[in-house]
Amino acid sequence: MTDTLAATGISFAYPARGVRNRQPAETLRNVSLRVTPGTSTALVGSSGSGKSTLVRILLALAKPSAGTVTLGARTVGPGHVSKLRWYRKAVQYVPQNPAGSLSPRMTVSQLLMEPLRQLRVEGNHRALVGQALERVEVPSALMGRRPGELSGGQNQRVAIARALIVSPTYLLADEPVSGLDLPLRDTVLSLLDSLVRDAGVGLLLVTHDLATAARMCGTTAVLAEGSIVEQGPTDQVLEHPASAAAVELVQASVGMQFPQTLPAAAP
Repeated sequence: MTDTLAATGISFAYPARGVRNRQPAETLRNVSLRVTPGTSTALVGSSGSGKSTLVRILLALAKPSAGTVTLGARTVGPGHVSKLRWYRKAVQYVPQNPAGSLSPRMTVSQLLMEPLRQLRVEGNHRALVGQALERVEVPSALMGRRPGELSGGQNQRVAIARALIVSPTYLLADEPVSGLDLPLRDTVLSLLDSLVRDAGVGLLLVTHDLATAARMCGTTAVLAEGSIVEQGPTDQVLEHPASAAAVELVQASVGMQFPQTLPAAAP
């Protein structure tokens, strides 16, 4: 049976600071989301809606105040690296800004070797590095270069290769093409799409770009003020939005006009 990555009833509140008796600042409220291998789901929402917090919880980097994250039958949460090794192999992260995740002092080869060592992946590591770079179309001649010597598009592909090198079941990609020009966006999105279709990777794509969601994802979840207000087939969500937040996102994206009276929210 295929293991599903699931967030169930997730709530999260940042501790109150600076004011006595102040209530904690709630960021997520009863959020549930599921991704399966070979499928792609878009998580869309405006800035401050809670997308990044949810990703941190899914990556076991933050503990929810309520709810659970599970992979198959196993519950996941922050813990010692040795206890999370199995999860890090299964669920990998592609950041919005690779410059923040790629050490400027390490070469491309060293950057890709690091997760292999940390996660104790067996096999010929040099060969695995070459294969990972080939998958993202980064020439092997760049193995000895550092991030500062690469273009933004090359760094993003190195970040994807770094995530792929441990053969994960899932990728959580946070705005992976937001800083790239159009040709490079197409290259990266085509790569992610092929991973879903051909390699059976489960993709959670965090984005504010509805055109990217429409191109990449069969399912879209709309996060607004810490709650998922709409979730369903992407074409349905974008063409017939049933929540005020989804209507606002669609209008901001393509300038479409909607009636003042919205249809009833989807169950």
